[in-house]
Amino acid sequence: MPHHHPAEHNDIWSVEGRFQHLLYSPKGGIEGLLIDTEGIATQFVVDPHDCASVALLLSLRRDQALVVEGRETRPSPKGDGEHVVYHFERLAAVDGRATQAAARPTQVRGKVVRLNFARHGAANGVVLDSGDFVHLRPQGMERLQLKPGDQVLAQGPASPLATDGGWAIEAHRVNGELL
Repeated sequence: MPHHHPAEHNDIWSVEGRFQHLLYSPKGGIEGLLIDTEGIATQFVVDPHDCASVALLLSLRRDQALVVEGRETRPSPKGDGEHVVYHFERLAAVDGRATQAAARPTQVRGKVVRLNFARHGAANGVVLDSGDFVHLRPQGMERLQLKPGDQVLAQGPASPLATDGGWAIEAHRVNGELL
């Protein structure tokens, strides 16, 4: 019997198993992962725009013991699949060690090398010469008026970037100013 347990949050299931492999999109991106739960395949699909989750999945090794939390998907109009499918919520444990439910708090500093823009075109943060991305939202950018060359000290929860080994900081304080 697979280890599927209701998690603390309504509609979220906690599934124990061993990492098998990543699942790819037709264009080569990461769509999710497959785990083995006592001989039964369980699939988790991830939002391809969730860079922190994709980066985390890229760090997994075959047969690592995992606890993955997810929400059951609705039946597909394309028919039944070969196994149960969940929408990935978070990786709750790896190799028996709990992972943090939220991003870890951190502090980064560096010089602004470029602005970052939201999907709708408004500046929403800065990229530092350290390789870190400081997310400020458009309101924070308007308020702080940061530009290339400015020095930044940012504090807030951080998640790994999908590229370059830097961090994505959800800034709560920048240069001493509370956002």
